[in-house]
Amino acid sequence: MPSYVVTGSNRGIGLAFIRQLSKSPKNIVFALARNPDTPHELQDLHKSRKNVHLLQADITDVKALKAAATKVASVTDGKLDYLVNNAAFADFSRQALPLDGDAEGQEELLEDDLLKTFKVNVIGTIHTTNTFLPLLRKTAETSTAKIICLSTALSDPEFTVRLQLTNLSPYSASKAALNMVVAKYAAEYKDNSNIVFLAISPGLVDTTVKPPTPEELENYMKMIVACKKFYPDWIGVPLTPEQSQWL
Repeated sequence: MPSYVVTGSNRGIGLAFIRQLSKSPKNIVFALARNPDTPHELQDLHKSRKNVHLLQADITDVKALKAAATKVASVTDGKLDYLVNNAAFADFSRQALPLDGDAEGQEELLEDDLLKTFKVNVIGTIHTTNTFLPLLRKTAETSTAKIICLSTALSDPEFTVRLQLTNLSPYSASKAALNMVVAKYAAEYKDNSNIVFLAISPGLVDTTVKPPTPEELENYMKMIVACKKFYPDWIGVPLTPEQSQWL
């Protein structure tokens, strides 16, 4: 039975992964989240589908990650087929600010934003990958194990300059770093064709849990206008989490 660990599974794309993967009773699905007991929909899936297991862990907490990996191993005979590194952080209250957008004397706000974003999106993903690698290696002894990291087009330098995208700078930079992290793992395991590392972009996906503020909507429309200059046929509507998985 294929086994999956999905981080950041309490909402958005992560929750959609859990919902879709657990439809097949042949799959063993582990939903990893900081607070898996909070979202009602994740709890409902856990109660209604016997193949959904909840794991509590912040991806920056190595001790909690190791405890989660131990639980997975106890169910899967020490193996894991797929690790989906979906969990991420972005400070949307500061998303419109360019890198030089903070007022004089408030430089520490940008530094704090960068440090927290990189700690989750880069360091947290590395910790998660390293923690579950022994289980993935066990699978690789007889079949293919896959580590999938959710990236974004905002991490592409050419795309950024071409569309003059100055928003979400810390998030974009962290995802660019994540792409290099995936490349480093892929280089390390290049001679082992049974372990595959992928960085993929799900596209522009609506993962909001509440209506956008007027400022957020204004920033979104600016991005839409910029994108449509180069992609005029795009209708400008974000994908749902479910749509993003099947394109």
